[in-house]
Amino acid sequence: MQDLTKGPVTKHMLRFAAFMAVTMLFQTLYFLADLYWVGRLGREAIAAVGLAGNWTFVVLALTQMLGVGTTTLISHAAGGKDRERVDFVFNQSLVMSAVVGVLFGVAAFSVRKQFANSIASDEMTAKLGIDYLTWFLPAMSLQFAGIAIGSALRGCGIIKPTMMIQVFSVVLNIVLAPVLIFGWGTHRPLGVAGAAIATFVALIVALVLLTGYLLRGASGIHFLPHHWKPDLKAWWSIAKIGLPAGGEFLVVSGYMILVYWIIRPFGSASQAGFGVGARLMQSMFLPVVAVAFAAAPIVGQNFGARQADRVRESFYSAATIASVVMLLLTVVCQIASPNLIRLFSHDPAVIEFGTDYLKIISWNFVAAGLAFTTSSIFQGIGNTLPPLLSSCSRLALFAIPAYVMSTLPGFHIRQVWYVSLVSVFVQAVINVILLQREFKRKLNFEALPAVAASAEFTAVSAVE
Repeated sequence: MQDLTKGPVTKHMLRFAAFMAVTMLFQTLYFLADLYWVGRLGREAIAAVGLAGNWTFVVLALTQMLGVGTTTLISHAAGGKDRERVDFVFNQSLVMSAVVGVLFGVAAFSVRKQFANSIASDEMTAKLGIDYLTWFLPAMSLQFAGIAIGSALRGCGIIKPTMMIQVFSVVLNIVLAPVLIFGWGTHRPLGVAGAAIATFVALIVALVLLTGYLLRGASGIHFLPHHWKPDLKAWWSIAKIGLPAGGEFLVVSGYMILVYWIIRPFGSASQAGFGVGARLMQSMFLPVVAVAFAAAPIVGQNFGARQADRVRESFYSAATIASVVMLLLTVVCQIASPNLIRLFSHDPAVIEFGTDYLKIISWNFVAAGLAFTTSSIFQGIGNTLPPLLSSCSRLALFAIPAYVMSTLPGFHIRQVWYVSLVSVFVQAVINVILLQREFKRKLNFEALPAVAASAEFTAVSAVE
């Protein structure tokens, strides 16, 4: 295990973020390569993969629930040097993740047709969306167990093995995608379904490799079958921290679905333009996600070790790094948005919609980065409810005005992006205010008995 309670905080942050950034870079290449090849199939294919991608946010919500709770509890235990508790939480998280993954797969697969038909702008887009979801949803189900393993390793300060495995799986996905989409060598082109099958195969390989790494025993985390009997108290401890974090992604999913629904009357070109722009934006956010992933275990271990100054320092370090990166990306979007969209579609209407989206929405990059960063600090402390409340306020500030405007004469999609700007800025401000309040409440360790420093930490103290 890596001890993050000693040494320069910013050095830990940059080292962790660098490892995560490599993973995110290859993840970005996957997103862009997948979009590039699907883009060769036409605007309907782009729109279909984009709308199907809404399920990604649902999966992110559920895996965040499991992953954040696991990382937080394990980082607190690691900070307190309690290895027995680390193993207990990990094994309970693994079983919980497997159960949730199976339930998600069955439920989502059963409604995939109704989902695609309800938000697609035309019959062809809906058909392609169903083809993609048929393989994509089983692939997403596999992520749950992998997230449990990766989150446990991250809570212990172990990043490199997970990074290497993820990079390998992403490269495998990138290589397989065009082969299956266009039938290179096989002479059996599978279209959009081929992109989803490539993801399915890559995730199977990643899960096998992660399991093999743990079985080697080098991580200090162990599979212990006697801890596989569900412990509802431990499950609730994980869920109590993770549910609000997962709820944040459900809010994002609601935002995406609402946008697709509002722009539906403008046809597949608008949905494709938004789909390309949203994919590009998600790719650009990956550096901030890397910083956030680095910040949570650093804060968690130092919170478990009752080092208040290092917790505060972690926030200021993460916020500074994220803000600088997002400011640079804002400049890129203002200068090069048309060229970025043109990489994935030559359709003039798609380019116009996508460019408008990126140029306007990029003005909230710094605020969005700050919202991401503050959320990760809350995760490390173990109180994820405040970021959920700010996310809900963002959705309310966006959804009501956007819906009303969409019903008025002369409505233009550009108005939706401006409303989104305001809502994200408000969310960031609320997050910062709530975090400062949290620091005052939770970091006064001298006024608390040691055993009560973290309610979430002690919630799983009973180890079988």
